[in-house]
Amino acid sequence: RLAKDNSVIRRRRQCLVCKKRFTTYERIEEILPYVIKKDGRREAFDRRKIIEGMRRACEKRPISIDRIEAVADAIEQELMERPEKEISVTYIGERVMEALEQMDDIAYVRFASVYRSFRDIDEFIQEIRELYELKEAREQRRSQNGPSDEENPGIQDSP
Repeated sequence: RLAKDNSVIRRRRQCLVCKKRFTTYERIEEILPYVIKKDGRREAFDRRKIIEGMRRACEKRPISIDRIEAVADAIEQELMERPEKEISVTYIGERVMEALEQMDDIAYVRFASVYRSFRDIDEFIQEIRELYELKEAREQRRSQNGPSDEENPGIQDSP
């Protein structure tokens, strides 16, 4: 059976030995760019790293795993569409931060604190200050114009 977005095949299977049923997911293997790490090393793109980093940032927050996977899918799709064969880890990290900023302020700050490797409390406070100013500006625009497209990205948790 095809999954919701037609990119993954979901199959229910049964072990021939123990008769236990399980689900497998098959995904078309696409050529993804290599990731250039901060130290210059290159490694294959791994979407599980995005999901795991976001899961840690969203721990104990009202963000579903489906929403996290949707962000990882969107980033992966964007990377597949780019012409570059190598992409910097900084670009990927910034995309994750943009998504978290829209989803949850606490998750955003958690991710930023690890990703940006703040050297001291002043850098951390400055990041929170900038986030607060951005949030205030967004709320002010919303009260004047209604919600913008950027605040309604189409990836939402169901009630």
